[in-house]
Amino acid sequence: MSVDVTAEQKDASGGRLRDTKGSSRRHSPGKIGAYLLLSALALFALIPFSWLLLAAFDSDASISVKVPKAWTLGNFTNLFANEDGGRLMVNSLIYAGGATIILVVVTTLAGYALSRYDFPGRRALMLGILLTRAIPPTATIAPLYVIATDLGFLNTYHGVVLILAAIEAPLALWIMKGFFDTVPREIEEAAWVDGANRLQAAFRVVLPLAGPGVGAGALIAFIGAWNEFLIPLVLISDQDKIPISIGLFRAWVSYTQVDYNFLAALAIIYVIPAVVFYLFARRALQASLAGGLAGT
Repeated sequence: MSVDVTAEQKDASGGRLRDTKGSSRRHSPGKIGAYLLLSALALFALIPFSWLLLAAFDSDASISVKVPKAWTLGNFTNLFANEDGGRLMVNSLIYAGGATIILVVVTTLAGYALSRYDFPGRRALMLGILLTRAIPPTATIAPLYVIATDLGFLNTYHGVVLILAAIEAPLALWIMKGFFDTVPREIEEAAWVDGANRLQAAFRVVLPLAGPGVGAGALIAFIGAWNEFLIPLVLISDQDKIPISIGLFRAWVSYTQVDYNFLAALAIIYVIPAVVFYLFARRALQASLAGGLAGT
């Protein structure tokens, strides 16, 4: 009996030794250092957001990160009552919403055509379209301004909307084509056999199956147009038509004087629509990253 007890004790002791070794491996200096580095990077990234949230509700905001002595909504009230924050929001929604609608319609039709029709030079065309996205916007802003002037697009809503849609179109077109490529042709052919023409099969059969691609394209277009700064800066000089991205400049009263209350409140309002749109369309974006681009 004593021998058995000793063996059990040895087994238990050995188990504890094995657990201790495993625990030491799990908490090795390398892993601890990696966790500390990641924590430091996370803290570094969160500091600007913490300042933004605190300053937006502080009546005496400054460049320092501090907890407000008295929390207030006065910054937001002043933004919409005296600083035309509502007009800035409406202008940005017009630009981003209009560009999104145009881009979804155009890239859906073009993506279906590039996916279903085989013609000489199709791949070269697709690569050429994607290559335009790699060109820095600053390299084309001068000729773009000349073209916009000739077409009468300066200080117009429709001019900025069309240009923003054109800028975001290449990537959205590739996403849409990829989704249409993942829809089997046999399903569409079955609809033809049942009496549907090509247009009916495309809209009633193929398009619903490629719905996540439409959502992903709309998300990319909206966020890209909403965040655009250079195009409105160059094409819009009418203060009644500037978007929020340009309106943030109002915080800089002079070279050394910044209205931090206005800056923080407007930045919070600036972030909300893009976040809300992402929350609604994130499943489509995740689906596009998982499977939509596989067809390209």
